[in-house]
Amino acid sequence: MEIFSAEQIRAWDQYTIQHEPVSSVDLMERAAGACFSWLEANGYLGRSFSIFCGKGNNGGDGLAIARLLDARDCRVVVYILEFGHKGTDDFQTNLARLHGTGVEVIYIQGVENIPAIPASDVIVDALLGSGLSRGLDGVTAELVNRLNATGNEILSIDIPTGLFVDQSSKDNIVVRAAHTLSFQCYKTAFLLPENEATVGEVHILPIGLHPDYLKQVSGEYELLDPPIIRAIFKPRKNFAHKGNFGHSLLMTGSYGKIGASVLSGRACLRAGVGLLTCQVPRCGYTILQSTIPEAMVLTDDDEHIHTSFSGELDKYSVIGIGPGIGTDERTVAFVRDVLTRFRKPMVVDSDALNILSTHPELFDLLPPYSILTPHPKEFERLFGASANDFDRLAKAREAARKRQCIIVLKGHYTFIAMPGGKGFFNSTGNAGMAKGGSGDVLTGILTAILSQGYGSSEAALLGVYLHGLAGDLAAEADSQESMLPSDLTDQLGKAFRTIQKIQ
Repeated sequence: MEIFSAEQIRAWDQYTIQHEPVSSVDLMERAAGACFSWLEANGYLGRSFSIFCGKGNNGGDGLAIARLLDARDCRVVVYILEFGHKGTDDFQTNLARLHGTGVEVIYIQGVENIPAIPASDVIVDALLGSGLSRGLDGVTAELVNRLNATGNEILSIDIPTGLFVDQSSKDNIVVRAAHTLSFQCYKTAFLLPENEATVGEVHILPIGLHPDYLKQVSGEYELLDPPIIRAIFKPRKNFAHKGNFGHSLLMTGSYGKIGASVLSGRACLRAGVGLLTCQVPRCGYTILQSTIPEAMVLTDDDEHIHTSFSGELDKYSVIGIGPGIGTDERTVAFVRDVLTRFRKPMVVDSDALNILSTHPELFDLLPPYSILTPHPKEFERLFGASANDFDRLAKAREAARKRQCIIVLKGHYTFIAMPGGKGFFNSTGNAGMAKGGSGDVLTGILTAILSQGYGSSEAALLGVYLHGLAGDLAAEADSQESMLPSDLTDQLGKAFRTIQKIQ
């Protein structure tokens, strides 16, 4: 699913108006109808509503919703923020239609006119939409502050008032919605942690915007959805053998952290690799041979850490390196040696990323199209602090372009930055995955998929999606609170079957 800028969304509206064709006021009616249907489906009819409208098209949506609610005998009061100028044409049309009903309309001309809202009312925010270009001030800011202070449930139409679509709204005055009812596609602002408290639960409502627009325009970002993943996924051929699915080498673990080796190794096998070799310090040998009998095990000369690898590296399809290896200077030398000798794309995680951050000259040795999987703190150590989440996205995209690598910035809606500039947000996963070890599982999955002949970009997208999908299945089975990273690996079979069933 494409994620468009505010300007592109407006252009999509206009394209639909011109090519369907449909009048702009009828398209507004479509949007209002979609919101009304959501309200009906979620049990809101029979409640009372205070609907706050600006005089733009977002306010026009609010007026149309008020009329539809009134027709179903809901008690509705409309408040219009009045600045002494006429509204947009579609706003004025819907205002005239509303005057033909029994809905009370009250104008807010100053702070003294801001009303007290009954505690039982649902507040509908239709003040300002996605065209906002500056922060709120004056009466609008005071109104939003008071709405937020009521404690009433707030539903925002299109986007919470005060929230920018394509830039940070950090520290701005913004409506704090429990639900945001938006149209046709996600907006970038909905997918970033800094806006969680303002957007609430986001619901994307289709309103029939013309599909041909998608053939002409591409956004900077996409949301990973089932059709994208199904197009990437390659079912196995009947006469395939283990050699068709690669030989992965996982370099993981240290004394006290051999669990990282077990988690990544089991995930790599469950994600379909043909052959797996695990390189661990000597202290991990018995553990690996006992817990992952399907894997071959090589040991470092050192009992506790990684210090050297004397075997051939070229025979491996992919190396996954980092989980639990530590940052001892002898391990730094080991990582340097591996990066020097292995020139195929790698999966780099955890302590290997921390080593890169303290030895940035090693970046120059990183094979092109490697996949880096930092969490936010690791990302900051690698590429510097970010002023806000939009700044972090820009840093990730620039780093991926400059280093010719894929950056998987882990979190809710994990962000995948591609070397060509495109960015993807993942649509699977949940807060139950916020536990130590989940990243080790992801390293194993990505290493396995990259071994099977997928390109680095495809492997990153498919691996991240599978990881999150397995997490969703684990949460369904065990709850977000109780699920463990090892449960993700146990759910990979169901995750693959789910992808296979996508039409």
